[in-house]
Amino acid sequence: MHIVDEIINKYQNNNSLYIGEKVTMTEHMIQTAMLAEENQSPASLICACLLHDYGHFIIEDPDRLVSKSVDGKHEDIGFNFLKNYFKPEVVEPIKLHVQAKRYLCREKSYWNALSEASKVSLKLQGGVMSDTETEKFTSLKFHYEALLLRKYDDEGKIPNIKMRKIGDYRNLINSQLI
Repeated sequence: MHIVDEIINKYQNNNSLYIGEKVTMTEHMIQTAMLAEENQSPASLICACLLHDYGHFIIEDPDRLVSKSVDGKHEDIGFNFLKNYFKPEVVEPIKLHVQAKRYLCREKSYWNALSEASKVSLKLQGGVMSDTETEKFTSLKFHYEALLLRKYDDEGKIPNIKMRKIGDYRNLINSQLI
């Protein structure tokens, strides 16, 4: 099966709720991409938003990991899989989107606005970034894109909104392949 067909198939067959949220993983990732589109983001960032939690589709039972207080490292799993198919402009922000949350949580107002599920996962992911970690993160080439992805990620959790279908993104996904 071609990678684009495999990705679309995973989205179409996912009916489980996104860990602790009121939307499915599929709905969450599509909403995140829709927000990037609304903000006239480049195609690479829209694709990164669409695929940012793809690692959850690869991890077996991500809900179980959270219930056992284990970080499944979905960002690394997704990155390591997707980097074989997609441009760095797509996969690097995916790899950094958890670090972006840790960075943004240095601001109390950002932390306060997180969903409860996101606050729980933050603890598993290392908590708020230290000054040393912040310096390292902000020196990375795609940290800005990761911060944008993260902000769309936080907003893309609204139940029962008008949604695009994953198939609507076929051309976009194809355009970002290596």
